[in-house]
Amino acid sequence: MFGLTGKNRTAAQAVSVVLFMGALAWASVPLYDWFCRVTGYGGATNVAETGSDVILDQTIKVRFDASKERDFPWEFRPMQREMEIRIGETGLAFYEAYNPTDRPIAGSSSYNVAPFDAGSFFVKIACFCFEEQVLQPGERVEMPVTFYVDPEIVTDRDAKHAKHITLSYTFYEIDLPEDIAAVELDNEKNTN
Repeated sequence: MFGLTGKNRTAAQAVSVVLFMGALAWASVPLYDWFCRVTGYGGATNVAETGSDVILDQTIKVRFDASKERDFPWEFRPMQREMEIRIGETGLAFYEAYNPTDRPIAGSSSYNVAPFDAGSFFVKIACFCFEEQVLQPGERVEMPVTFYVDPEIVTDRDAKHAKHITLSYTFYEIDLPEDIAAVELDNEKNTN
């Protein structure tokens, strides 16, 4: 009745495979993000609204690293290379970004934490990561990161041996917001 011929069956299977692969690609980022947050794999961190209720006498060093996508014109750096804090204590660090060009540039950053075993114990309270940042020509900004190291790190089988944690941010260029891009386009028309 609705039987498919060999060619039609092959075409239907090919379309099914393409749709299935497309669905997997679409779901891969949120699934990977969820997996990293649950397991701490890839140095994924946790997020909290407030600091820890428990502060230990034991300290840990937190190192700060900055990089940027190739050809991304901003200057980007941590304002301090390292700090030692008590485990559970709220820390505040700053990164600086500077746009040395003559045009506005939008950027966003991703992060990772090393060693990976300690990633799930590094808890961010406030951060500039994954947020759109637009710097005007010659603009320099300081971007804060508020965090703490979860006291449970000292009882974790693998992470308890970590003597330092490195927080790394990588900035990359994104499209300008439509309102700023429209202003830029008008400025270019007026100068030509």
